[in-house]
Amino acid sequence: MPPERLQKLLASAGYGSRRACEEYITAGRVRVNGQRAQLGDKADPAADKITVDGELLAIEQRVYVMLNKPRGVVSSLEAQGDRDTVRDLVPVPGRLYPVGRLDAQSEGLIILTNDGDLTNHLTHPRFGHEKEYRVLVAGGVAPEVIDIWRRGVVIKDEEGNPERTAPAKVEVESRSGDGTWLKVIMREGKKHQIRRVGETLGLPVLRIARERVGTLRLGNLKPGQWRRITPAEVRSLLESAAAPQARPRPRRR
Repeated sequence: MPPERLQKLLASAGYGSRRACEEYITAGRVRVNGQRAQLGDKADPAADKITVDGELLAIEQRVYVMLNKPRGVVSSLEAQGDRDTVRDLVPVPGRLYPVGRLDAQSEGLIILTNDGDLTNHLTHPRFGHEKEYRVLVAGGVAPEVIDIWRRGVVIKDEEGNPERTAPAKVEVESRSGDGTWLKVIMREGKKHQIRRVGETLGLPVLRIARERVGTLRLGNLKPGQWRRITPAEVRSLLESAAAPQARPRPRRR
C-alpha cells in the first residue's frame, strides 16, 4: 500500500481521533524504523516498523457499537470511583473508544468504535452533524424562552467567559407532572451545554436523553443494552458527516 500519514494510520488502528493521534506523535510515543516520528511523516505498515509506546502497530478490524447509556454510567474509559464506564457495558474484545460526550447523569445513545476517521467526522465541529435530545425541565416553558434558545444563548464557559451557543431546533413535546419534555436538536456540543443553557434561561434540567447522532437513532434499545452498528448505518453516518458545514459570510456594512 502507498505510504500514509502516521496520524491516519494510528486512527485506523484504533488509537483515537486524528487529533488525538497527532498528540501521540508530538509526545514522542511513535517511532518508525526506530526513529522518533514527526508530524507530517508518512509510513507504509507493510514495509515499515511502526511502534507506539514500544508496541508494534497492528491495523485492527474496525468495530462499531451503539449503546443506550444508563444514568450514572461514565462515558470515559477510566473508572471514577465505583461507577461503571460505558466500556464495562460492552463486552467486545479490543480497543474501543466512546465518540463524543454524554455526562454521567445523562442517558441515551453513545457510539463506541476503534475507527478514528469516523470519530473525527462525528466530533469535529466543522462537520456540524446533528444530535437530538429529549430534555425534561422543571415547570412550564414560555414560548418566548423557546425562541431565545432557538436563536442562541449567551452562557459562560469553564473560565467564566461569555460565549454564544449556535442556533438550535427546540420544541415542546409534552407536559409530565410538574415538568416539560422538550426536543432539542443541536449541531455543536459544548461541555454541559444543555444544562448550562437551561440554567441561564431559568429552566432547571432534570433529565437529558440523547435519541440520535447524525442518521443513527437509538430505537428500541433499553438502558444498558447495546448492539453492533450495521455497515449500512456506518455508511450513512459517514455520508451525513462527509460535507463540512459552510461558514456564514460576514455581512457587508
